[in-house]
Amino acid sequence: MEQRFRFTKKERVTGQKRIEELFARGRSFLSYPFRIVYLETMQNRTIPLSILISIPKKRMKSAVDRNRMKRLTREAYRLNKHLFLSREREKDKHWDVAFVCVADKPCDYATVEKGMRKAMKELNYRIEESKQC
Repeated sequence: MEQRFRFTKKERVTGQKRIEELFARGRSFLSYPFRIVYLETMQNRTIPLSILISIPKKRMKSAVDRNRMKRLTREAYRLNKHLFLSREREKDKHWDVAFVCVADKPCDYATVEKGMRKAMKELNYRIEESKQC
């Protein structure tokens, strides 16, 4: 079966209430250059994971740098989301995940991808741990 590497609108965290709840109740960990905030939701979605990408203006002053980091982050997620999606998930479980950049200057793609891969593996591990508790 051919794998499709897409990043659709359904895979994005949208809506003010949903974003506020993610940051208020979510758990977090660090995977440089990102701080990952994740929260399990009971929404009935066709996909198991929705993401939000945030590059704070406080960290990167230049809009050009912020936009480049967003593009690199989206691309790294698009190509590595199979690390999360490969496992069988329960159908009624859905996860909202925020990737917040903590780097002070733009990183190269290799650094962003390395952080994304590490984050996805850590997210899998933490989800498996939460199931066992």
